Amino acid sequence: MNQKELKELIEFLIEKDIAEFELERGDVKVRIKRAVEAHATAPAETRYVHVAPAPSTLPAEYPPVLPTPAPAPPAHGKPAAEETGLHEVKSPIVGTFYEAPSPGALPFVKVGDVVQAGQVLCIIEAMKLMNEIESDVSGEIVKRLVNNAQPVEYGQVLFLIRPQS
Repeated sequence: MNQKELKELIEFLIEKDIAEFELERGDVKVRIKRAVEAHATAPAETRYVHVAPAPSTLPAEYPPVLPTPAPAPPAHGKPAAEETGLHEVKSPIVGTFYEAPSPGALPFVKVGDVVQAGQVLCIIEAMKLMNEIESDVSGEIVKRLVNNAQPVEYGQVLFLIRPQS
């Protein structure tokens, strides 16, 4: 893929308001992800486009654009954590969530574990740097809200902890 084709592709993605695009051709892989402004009245919809290595071999009904559903609004005003007295551990950065120090290793914590303030809960990789995320309260892990190797946003809730009294 040359520079002109790449520029045309980016312009097309902007024109069609596509937030993420991935293309694989042989040993070349291109992934484009761009920020999409959220509307004040409705959550932004993210659309994904996947281009297969050999489009001519795909059936005619193969959908080139696959919309993803918008996240469901909360059922009521208060988040579940506030109602039950649970503490939210939020991501301090944008990156990729990892539950363990290395692939194949045991997770730092699991649901039901009792943790101390300052104990490492997970790692968030950002720009090839591994950032240990520590608990800021002592208590029991009630729920992990993200999956291993999942991208996370700044301020996204990672864990719910029932604080020790």
